[in-house]
Amino acid sequence: MTSPLLVLLPLAAYCALLFAVAGLAERSRRRPPRAWLYVLSLGVYCSSWTYYGSVGRASAHGIDFLPIYLGPTLVCVLGWPLLAKILRISKAHRITSIADFIGSRYGKSGLLAGLVTLIAVAGSVPYIALQLKAVSSSLLIMLAPGAVAANTVALGAALLLAAFGVLFGAARIDPDEHHRGMVAAIALESVVKLVCLAAVGLFAGLVLFDGFGDLFARAAKLPQAQALTTLQTPGAEWTGLLLLSMAAAICLPRQFQMLVVENRNERHLAPALWGFPLYLLAINLFVLPIACAGLLLLPAGSDPDMVVLTLPLAAGAGWLSLLACIGGLSAATAMVVVESVALSTMLCNDLLLPVLLRLPGRQLADLTGLLLGVRRASIVGVVLLGYLYLQQVGNTYALESIGLVSFCAAAQLAPAMVMGLFWRGATRLGALAGIGAGFLVWVWTLFLPSLALSGIVCRDFLDTGLFGWGWSRPQALFGLAGLDPITHSLFWSMLANIGLLVGLSVLARAPAFERAQARAFVDVFAAAGEAGAWVGRARVADLAALLGRFIGPAQAQARLAELVRAAGADPRAPQADPALVRDVERLLAGMIGNASAHVLVASVAGERPVAVEEVMRIVDESAEIREYSRQLEEKSRQLAATAEELRRANATLQELDRLKDEFVSNVSHELRTPLTSIRSFSEILYDEPDLETAQRQKFLAIIVRESERLTRLITDMLDLAKMHAGDLHWQFEPVRLEPVLLDVAAATGQLFRDHGVTLTLQLTPNLPPVRADADRVAQVAINLLSNALKFLPAGTGQVRLRLFRAEGGQTVEVTDNGPGIALADQEVIFERFRQAGNGLTDKPAGTGLGLAICRAIAERHGGTLTLSSVPGEGASFRLNLPGA
Repeated sequence: MTSPLLVLLPLAAYCALLFAVAGLAERSRRRPPRAWLYVLSLGVYCSSWTYYGSVGRASAHGIDFLPIYLGPTLVCVLGWPLLAKILRISKAHRITSIADFIGSRYGKSGLLAGLVTLIAVAGSVPYIALQLKAVSSSLLIMLAPGAVAANTVALGAALLLAAFGVLFGAARIDPDEHHRGMVAAIALESVVKLVCLAAVGLFAGLVLFDGFGDLFARAAKLPQAQALTTLQTPGAEWTGLLLLSMAAAICLPRQFQMLVVENRNERHLAPALWGFPLYLLAINLFVLPIACAGLLLLPAGSDPDMVVLTLPLAAGAGWLSLLACIGGLSAATAMVVVESVALSTMLCNDLLLPVLLRLPGRQLADLTGLLLGVRRASIVGVVLLGYLYLQQVGNTYALESIGLVSFCAAAQLAPAMVMGLFWRGATRLGALAGIGAGFLVWVWTLFLPSLALSGIVCRDFLDTGLFGWGWSRPQALFGLAGLDPITHSLFWSMLANIGLLVGLSVLARAPAFERAQARAFVDVFAAAGEAGAWVGRARVADLAALLGRFIGPAQAQARLAELVRAAGADPRAPQADPALVRDVERLLAGMIGNASAHVLVASVAGERPVAVEEVMRIVDESAEIREYSRQLEEKSRQLAATAEELRRANATLQELDRLKDEFVSNVSHELRTPLTSIRSFSEILYDEPDLETAQRQKFLAIIVRESERLTRLITDMLDLAKMHAGDLHWQFEPVRLEPVLLDVAAATGQLFRDHGVTLTLQLTPNLPPVRADADRVAQVAINLLSNALKFLPAGTGQVRLRLFRAEGGQTVEVTDNGPGIALADQEVIFERFRQAGNGLTDKPAGTGLGLAICRAIAERHGGTLTLSSVPGEGASFRLNLPGA
């Protein structure tokens, strides 16, 4: 080409077409998403590395370029359960990036999300440089020699691609975080690069030669013919490339963006699982024919990465070279646009925003403009970083080598991501250490050597290691030599990564909320609802103000109204129920990430979310006790010298194990019964909207009653846990016990009358106040009266409530004429989960928590709760409280 206009005008027209397609897609936001657009958008995996670099690798190594595409194919064919789980989790938690995904899995950790962001940026910069190198090299080939400087072309390409990213991916802040225009443009570019590469391949086989048979027959006579048709790569390197490409199919920021974030319908995954491998097959069909044609027709020393362009040029088909240049521009543009958009979201949500949220005295007004500005600046920044990397390193490596450096960095995210989906025991500490260590090994063994070989840093350490330690040589770490740099770096980085992740996860137990998040991710398909519910309270006005900072006050009010209607809550209530607080957090997570949304909502709601599974975790711990008991039994057989002591300990643990089993059965039944009733009657109301009013009211009353029953059970369990943890709020003040007990008698009097049991009061008047929490004392009295009522027959049952002065204080006594309590049970009934009786059939209803709570209240007051009883002659409980 002699005129730059003949090159630049078609490229400009193509860019205008992309903008037009994106604009049309954005204006049709109400139309349902198309599965074929989603499948084609996954073609962003095939960047200029595929378009140009595969031919370059095939020219030197034949079919050894295939592992890069076999990896994603295997993920689609064999890894569909993994992909389905990632999609379901991302929809449930409104995941915005791979950093958000990993941070959310490990307790919504902002620190971990920030680390993933830094690694993603560091690993993506070489890949962006690869695209800039491909675009600038292709333009330099197409333009007249000397028409423009190479640096100018590269800088212009960087600015052009950055502009694409800003316009396609950072036009607005969207709670849904979907970019319809970008997806449509990427899908079009996938078609364009496939068509352009196929055109060059057909030209090579059908125009330059008499068919593909003739082409391959002539190529077979080349000296390197055997290398073109046989595997030349060692098995270790082939395996490493396969594993790298499998990890890259999920962990590259652009792949996660298109596969997960931009997915708007989970059903679209099914066609993607066969459509994406077919696309990879189609785009690689003509790689070998083009490479063989280049070896036959181009002069020795030609750049193998640019054969797609130089082959038509050498044959005088300038129009086809221009078409091939447009295809290369499509491949590079798609990668840089999506990668920069994904990285800008991560930089904004997981680095900048957490810093702003933790600034003292912060004033967060309307953040929409700030977030948009940060995302746009981030897009430009990461592209310019790629340009700087290209200037320093790009001319030293081929396209495929630069791409593999980035693949190896992205692979550091795979262990924490995959293990976190299937292993509940993976912890935040293990993930932080594993990812961090793997990244440092990548820097030492791969990134720094690339800088050294480019002359940016001194290369002495390649031969001597760190501080002259020979075992630390980057390309022969611990004396492991003979591997290619990529496989060598992958081996050591994965060893450090997985080793620390597993080791620290086994040694350190995760906090409760992190374990709840782990359950939500691992058991996402089994979960009936959300992972957790907020126990704090928030005003609806505060939630509206918080949401309005990101989407504007008017839209915030509209979205809140939608959420309130969807939850069936009272739109006039000033206080937000926990479900609304949770929904607002999910809505914010779609814009700013889970970690930042969690911090913001917590500042409004005033308390962290507690998973429902944390209540049920008491049940799960019984399995741990059984395992410990079995371990003690084994040790008792091995240590004869301490056999008697171990037998006693083992007997104690077995008894505790039995009691826990009883508690499991009892609490499981207590929880399941109201839940089953609530669900059954709710389904009736839902399935039969035409029920009569009286019947509907009856069912609603049952639902309310069972909900109150469930609430009481959970309240007892939480109260006991809080008492032992010291988290329960107490209000001690001077209290006269006589009025408190009169109120208790009035509150329970009707219950006694309904059961035909006589309640007698003997309250000494005018006793001095004691220092107590009146509500808790009343709770003990009500519990003791209720327990007495359970065992008394109608008509002859009698209960006496006394208050009298005792030595050092005052005593509240509840006496009945019931059957009494056996001597063996008189002390154990105050223990948690213990009740009078034996087995599961002859115990009164309840979980055995009431008296344990009462005794804990008494001890918190500095008093005691005691029992005296003779079987057959009733029982007497005494709450002794010290004087003020």
